[in-house]
Order: sequence, then structure tokens, then C-alpha cells
Amino acid sequence: MPDPMTETPWSNNAARVCPRETTPRLGRSMRTFGAVFVAGSLATPALAQSYPTRPVRLVVSVAPGGNLDMMGRAAAQALTDALGRQVIVENRPGANSTIGADHVARSAPDGYSLLMIAGTFLIGPLMMNNPPFDPLRDFTGISQIAVVPQMLVVHPSMPLRSVQALIDLAKARPGELNYATSGNGSGSHMAMAFFMRQAQIQLNRIPYNGDGPALVNLLGGQVPVKFDNLSTSIGHVQAGRLRALGVTTPQRTALLPQVPAISETLPGYSASIFNGMVAPAATSKDVLARLHGELARFTQSPQNRARFERLGVELQASPSPEQFTVFLKSEYARYARLIEEAGINK
Repeated sequence: MPDPMTETPWSNNAARVCPRETTPRLGRSMRTFGAVFVAGSLATPALAQSYPTRPVRLVVSVAPGGNLDMMGRAAAQALTDALGRQVIVENRPGANSTIGADHVARSAPDGYSLLMIAGTFLIGPLMMNNPPFDPLRDFTGISQIAVVPQMLVVHPSMPLRSVQALIDLAKARPGELNYATSGNGSGSHMAMAFFMRQAQIQLNRIPYNGDGPALVNLLGGQVPVKFDNLSTSIGHVQAGRLRALGVTTPQRTALLPQVPAISETLPGYSASIFNGMVAPAATSKDVLARLHGELARFTQSPQNRARFERLGVELQASPSPEQFTVFLKSEYARYARLIEEAGINK
């Protein structure tokens, strides 16, 4: 048997050294609501003045190291500072991000168990025959927190300098090129699924239990290609540890103006990620309003905005918890349609 450590990174045998997850997951782009807030959206209802009286748990349903984990920890620190009680981040990865979400869905709706989400929260259940929870029935929105572009990156050992070069190689060597994702239906998976569909190519998917582990193996050369959040890969690109072929935003980003938008090669292509926070259904509206108000302040801070813009993240809260819930419903319907149109299997 060949030694997997000596295989070329684009070989099918690279799958032998990649930790697979056994169940699906997903996430993708979002059009934001804007950062205009009515005065009442930042008000703290009287009934929520005493909240919280003990530590709050914020579940992040992916492994440490990825974008969702990074944003969850930043939001947890902001809420800790604002609420005067510790907000503890608890990573519960697995089963396409449904393990952590299901745990929060079963928790008391008292504001002490919260969930960080990306598009996977909505799409994961759509990719399962018997999902353990319903993202619309079992949860209520608190707020969007950020919008994150993705970037198509390759290991520097790959002889690729452009999106078109990747397309040409995939067509010349069908079935030989692997790509890393954080699970079935994840943001990176969907970005690649739409990319392959539009480019009319086929690559082999190697799923991981989170973007963090997937990025580690990309950096190590075990897999050669990945769609990754710009926020977590920009430093590696700038240091030469990864090579960026394109960004998923309709236009180039000012952070990496030399990297073309994928739409320059595949017109109309676009795939970005949203991050947000939800609570179990039936959580008090006063508690939701309190949490939303503090997250809105966090996203509106000039210092925070400048800090995250340098990482390729646009901080942006929803106008209200109710409007974030409406947004989640519309995204759920859109994802269901896109999954069917792209022919992505459960």
C-alpha cells in the first residue's frame, strides 16, 4: 500500500489521511439588512434588567479554529463585558453541526443557552432525512452579527495561478483532484458545488469536522483545494502559505485587490457566509431584545468594525430579533431551492 504521506496532495489517496465526518452540514451567502436601527432596537426592556444572574453558555457547533468559532468567541467576550456575567463558549461539533444545535434546541428557553450559527444551521437539516430539530420551529432569532466572504485557495505546491487554471486542470484530470470542506452542505461545500456546476467540472469532496481541521490539512498539503472564509485564510495567503485564486464576492475585496473575483471567470458567481446568534423558541422577547441590543452595539463600534474589516469580516447586526427570524425563514426557503437545483444529495 502506498505511504499516504508521500502521495501528491491532489491524489485520491489523500483521503486516507483526512478525518471524515459521518453526517452532513452547510452554510452560504447572505444579503444583509443594513445597519440602520430604530431607536427602540437598542433599548433594554425593564424585565430584562436583571438578566443574566448566572453565566450564559454560547454553543458553537463546529470545532475550534474556524470563522464561526472566531466570531462566537468575539461575541461572547462582548456580551461578557456588557452583561457583567461570563458568556462561556462551548464547542459541540459533529453531525453536520446538528449536534450542538440540537443540544440548544432541547435547552430551557431562558436565555442561558444560546447558539452561534452560519448557513449550515439552516441547510444541515435540509440535507438529512430525519433531522433532529427544525431550525424555524425550535429556534428564534437574536441577530445577525457578520458577513464573511469566502476565497478559493490552493496549496502552493499546486501548479495553479488562476481560477481558469483550476478549471482546466480539473477537466484534464477528471476524478483526480480533491477538495476539503467542513462537511456535507457546509458553506465551503456549497460554494464548491455551485462552482463545479457553473464550471462544468467535478472534484472529489473530502469532508472534515469543521473548517479549522480542514484548513490545517490544506496547509499541510494533504488536500490541495478549498473554499475558505477570507477571515481565516487571508493571513496564510499574505504569508505565502496558501495561494488565493479568487474571492466569492461579486467584486474584488479591498483587502486583497490583486485577487480577482471568481465572477470575472464565471459571470454571476457569488457565495458569502453570514454569522448570527439564535436562542431556543419561546425565549422571552425582553431577553432577546437585551441580547440584540448588546450585539448591535458590538457591531456598530468603529473600533470593532475596523478590527474585523482587516480580517475580511463585515460586522452587521439585524434591525431586530424579529427581522432576523424573518431573514432565517427566507434563507431556509432559498437554500432548499438551491440544493434541489444543484442536485446535491442528502
